[in-house]
Amino acid sequence: MNQILVSEKLYITPELKKKKKMYKIDFFISVFLVGILFSYYIYAEYDKNKNEAISQEILSNVEFEDSVSDDTTIKFSDNAIVVILNQENPYEIIYSQEAEDDESDIENEVIDRNTSVTKSGQKYHTTAIINIPSIGVYYPILNTTTDELLKISPCYFWGPKPNEVGNYCIVGHNYRNTKFFSKVPTLENGSIIELTDLKGRMIQYSVYDKYVVDPADVSCTSQRTNGKKEITLITCTNDSSQRVVVKAREV
Repeated sequence: MNQILVSEKLYITPELKKKKKMYKIDFFISVFLVGILFSYYIYAEYDKNKNEAISQEILSNVEFEDSVSDDTTIKFSDNAIVVILNQENPYEIIYSQEAEDDESDIENEVIDRNTSVTKSGQKYHTTAIINIPSIGVYYPILNTTTDELLKISPCYFWGPKPNEVGNYCIVGHNYRNTKFFSKVPTLENGSIIELTDLKGRMIQYSVYDKYVVDPADVSCTSQRTNGKKEITLITCTNDSSQRVVVKAREV
């Protein structure tokens, strides 16, 4: 039996042409947006790695002294301390890093091996060194908390001088990787935290409590320690909506 093959001619209407054009436009826009997001991610990782390198450079330049002056300034908002660790921070920006090349947009002069100053003349320095062997944390503690300094290293937030009676509070970013305080939420009771002050005195602290609070809750900074030496580590939860607080006491 002879078979008659019938091919239907496809008629492309103006509406179909318009839809195909819109699909192409949507596709190119999607590719463009994905490219931008990917580029932003690459830049953000590069920036974090660069700041990590600055932190380690500061650490390698620390000199231990007989005494260190403390010009720490704590900012207030409506007469209340506010712990803010995300990118929107009301603190005055004080930032310094050694320019790696001529393209650096921030200039810095090193006053001594522990102190740096920005081009505008604002100073910051290292007050202590924190070491948590179990999670690979080894950083200088900078003397004041600002958004820019938090990008370089964990920062002193509240309390006495390091390794003195009272509650020495430190804040650090949680980048959800291995940098800064990202692994602090994994600490358990009994974990050891070592704090070395600029006199070269190292004291070990044992974690005895860990909990989550709202950003405005600063009860963890209380100085009621019954005459004991304590440290408090503060960082963000993985979704940045709350704060993880880790309390440790001198061993």
